[in-house]
Amino acid sequence: MFDVFEQPWTLVGAGVLVLFGMLTFRSVWPEKRHWWQLALPAFIVAAAFGADRLVQTDREKIHTLLKQGVKAMEQEDCGAIATIVADDYHDSYHDSKRHLLAHCVTELKRSPVLRVKKGSVFIKSSPPDGMAVLIGTIKFDQNSYVAKTYKDWVIVKARIYLRKQFDKSWLISRIEVLEIDRTSVNWRSVR
Repeated sequence: MFDVFEQPWTLVGAGVLVLFGMLTFRSVWPEKRHWWQLALPAFIVAAAFGADRLVQTDREKIHTLLKQGVKAMEQEDCGAIATIVADDYHDSYHDSKRHLLAHCVTELKRSPVLRVKKGSVFIKSSPPDGMAVLIGTIKFDQNSYVAKTYKDWVIVKARIYLRKQFDKSWLISRIEVLEIDRTSVNWRSVR
């Protein structure tokens, strides 16, 4: 919550407190007034936004990775999905990254995705491993297999396991589907 690299508001609050402190100091001891005393709070606020902008934390990198995955699904781009999946990927259904991508190609041809709306995300990271629980809505094309056999949109809850790479980036090492429309499922029941 107080990580100044994830959000600037802690340092902005500190800057406001320093401003009040400087104004009080300047009003009590007017003979000790200097121009830089009012520049100090502005410098703290600028440093807050600069630190937030320049330093990308693991949590922010994971959010970026998940956004890339959502965008790749919407564009039905299995090549883009391949770039965010680790080479040693495996889950309860797919034994390799190649198997996952083959499944991706098959399913996206059979049930094209119109829109993916990322809902709530819970992220827990303790490098080199991380985990995210993602809840989102997937809207399928009206002529897709899913829309014809079930309905044209579903709410999906999935647990995504991540691994930090040597270059400090994160990749998906495992995905487990937990729920579809608030019903417990796994990969085999989705297939």
